[in-house]
Amino acid sequence: MDSTRRLGPVADTAAATVLDVPSAQGGDGPNHAHGLQDKTDTKAASEETHEAQPHIQTQMSETVADEDFSVFIVAQKRAIILTGSLAGWFSPMSGSIYYPALNQIAGDLNVSNAKITLTVTTYLIVQGLAPMMIAGFSDKAGRRPAYFICFTIYIVANLALALQNNYVALLILRMLQSGGSSGTIALANGVVGDCVTSAERGKYIAYASIGTILGPSLSPILGGLLSQYLGWHWIFWFLLILAVAVLVPLALFLPETCRNIVGDGSVPPPWSSANITDRIRFQHRAAKGIEVDRNKMAKLRKNYKLSIPSPLGTLVVLSDFESALILVATGLALACMYAIWTGASTVFSTAYGFDDLQVSLMFLPTGGGSIISAFTTGRLVDWNYRRHARRLNFPVRKNRQTDLSHFPIETARMQIALPMFLVGAAAIAGYGWMMDHKISIAGPIVMFLIQGYCLGGAFQCLNILMVDIYPGQPATATAAGNVTRCLLGAAASAAIVPMSAAMGNGWAYTVLAVIFALSIAGPVASMRYGIKWRQAKKEKMQKRAEAKTEKPQQTGD
Repeated sequence: MDSTRRLGPVADTAAATVLDVPSAQGGDGPNHAHGLQDKTDTKAASEETHEAQPHIQTQMSETVADEDFSVFIVAQKRAIILTGSLAGWFSPMSGSIYYPALNQIAGDLNVSNAKITLTVTTYLIVQGLAPMMIAGFSDKAGRRPAYFICFTIYIVANLALALQNNYVALLILRMLQSGGSSGTIALANGVVGDCVTSAERGKYIAYASIGTILGPSLSPILGGLLSQYLGWHWIFWFLLILAVAVLVPLALFLPETCRNIVGDGSVPPPWSSANITDRIRFQHRAAKGIEVDRNKMAKLRKNYKLSIPSPLGTLVVLSDFESALILVATGLALACMYAIWTGASTVFSTAYGFDDLQVSLMFLPTGGGSIISAFTTGRLVDWNYRRHARRLNFPVRKNRQTDLSHFPIETARMQIALPMFLVGAAAIAGYGWMMDHKISIAGPIVMFLIQGYCLGGAFQCLNILMVDIYPGQPATATAAGNVTRCLLGAAASAAIVPMSAAMGNGWAYTVLAVIFALSIAGPVASMRYGIKWRQAKKEKMQKRAEAKTEKPQQTGD
């Protein structure tokens, strides 16, 4: 049998135009060394496809879901995702708003810069670990209860931080603040996975990325202004006020989207996720004669429970081989940015004599590059998905989820991300050597712009890929990404200052760039073997499910 027919639901016409990477199933035939076929095979495959058309259509219909993925219209999806993204702003904002004030805080508390940098490192460690608890909880109990938990912890931590004047208290409370805010990033990506299919995920990337973009770009400016004119305590007063202002409308109006709770949005949420928006929406649906599917509601309620948050779901994702390869590269993309931001205060004040406000303005080019990336990368991601779908005669339906078991989703995503990895690595090394030679400030600005575009774009592509691989657990998949991102970021942030002091900025950032560039080996391997790994994982899960089903029957016998 032709090896391309093992793609299952992919139509056999793919034999004529197989992907421009090796077959994920091995391609062991004589004409498959590079996934290509000669003209004779193409003609035969074409004739065979024509004769087997009814069979192909049956396969395609089985690949596409029978029902719409979400009952929310496009405008509602955008509003929901944008709201979740803005709520997710608190995690990166709380970290980066702090950077311009590091020197001032060290002076006021009479501690060294190294000790203050430790508060950045511990913040990032907790930022990586805390979502492990809340993500799995939100995938089972709903997004809204998880948001309440996160914001409550965050508000209490900011109040305490605004009132303290002790280094130990600062260190501990920053970790508590991180624990409250960090879950919002996982929840924001969970909302995206709830509402948007893989084929459309790219065009929503700009809305989903707003929080991540605003964090590193605007937050340092706010921190610089507040610390320079009002004192660093006002950074935490500002965060406290803003958190309360966001929580109130979020509690009143953000609908529950978790698919394990409300399905496609056509099932009313339980009491723990009740809100004004859902109540009005279901009243309107009832007025139009749209009844709630009681069978679907009973099935969802059967498995619903408010459980104690657990990290097990995230640990399962982290233990998966393909996920680990992708997550290391994802984590290093932002870890490099964290290292640059952490060292910026010292580097720019030493090399150019900048004050807190001037240092904060240097983060703007990074934000500008990230914004441009968000609005262009998404279109490229969707375009490449459709390109591969057309070549493989794979169905693409608006608001209909498709089975990606036999679709090379890793290739479709990584072909956009890989060039960004390489250019981003070059920009990191270039920035380091520019700082060593203290060239015109225009040089670092250009490097920051390129870093924002490339590192931000690569991170978003891999983030989308993780949600593609775990469609039923988007928040958990994102939490796994947070673990690697923040732990690697913590290591990079802690190491960059002593590295720069020991070997100079040029070599320090070159080492960082080389490590980042080498991390693409993992995603490249997933392009080659991704389908094979996912199919093996799916078969393993099916066997476990069958074993669980057979066990009660045997007990009953």
